[in-house]
Amino acid sequence: MHQKKQLYFKRYYKEMAMRAGLFRSMRRGPWYNTNINLLTGMLLFPNLWLSPLMTSAGQPESMKAIALPNPQFDSGISLEQTLAERRAVREYADQPLELADLSQLLWAAQGITNLQGYRTAPSAGALYPLELYVVSGKVSGLPAGIYHYRPQRHELVHTLEGDHRNSLAKVALGQRPVADAPAVIVFTAIYQRTARKYGNRAVRYVHMEVGHATQNLILQATALKLATVVIGAFNDSSVSRVIRLPEAHEPFYLIPVGLPEDD
Repeated sequence: MHQKKQLYFKRYYKEMAMRAGLFRSMRRGPWYNTNINLLTGMLLFPNLWLSPLMTSAGQPESMKAIALPNPQFDSGISLEQTLAERRAVREYADQPLELADLSQLLWAAQGITNLQGYRTAPSAGALYPLELYVVSGKVSGLPAGIYHYRPQRHELVHTLEGDHRNSLAKVALGQRPVADAPAVIVFTAIYQRTARKYGNRAVRYVHMEVGHATQNLILQATALKLATVVIGAFNDSSVSRVIRLPEAHEPFYLIPVGLPEDD
């Protein structure tokens, strides 16, 4: 199965690169196979090649960046089974979330899937207005704090120290899952990115995109045997204050995630 997937990627990126003219000078040269493998690796492991100067939504480069484990592309569960098993779960085991699982969730929601920058969730005009944050309290290998996900390099940027789950729960009508889960993923969006092209229609398109990406994350959590729930009841301005969102970032969802509590 792995060999078939690798062959598929090679054929796909060969075709894409040739369309872009990248292989015109080396179709029969000695570096042909090397360059196909290179392009495949560039897509699958973007944190190894994208420019370290790339930032998302104006985050200062002085903030510490943490490379995430590479995402996996195979699992032992079918899409149909994840759809059947998906449930909202509000109680979590008192155990840490693995960093590899957090990485997989973020990739499922907004990971980059080809050299043109397309992502796991559709976006009107490929403008990608969504920005994801992680409120970490108990994640293996990740100190408590608030982090901004940068899909261009599949990494987290540390923006604020300390455990802010209780503060976040207070501005979410005291909902315990926000305080109890080892991590909370916060979906935000920048309307202006989409509005520059689509005007007033951007509001609808952004809301649709949040739904696409959130469902990706929830189904990935189900495949990983993790528990999660989607929370939309909170005070917007207070959430922005607690996690120090940039002014243009509008919060949409709080998604606690962790291992399910034993029955």
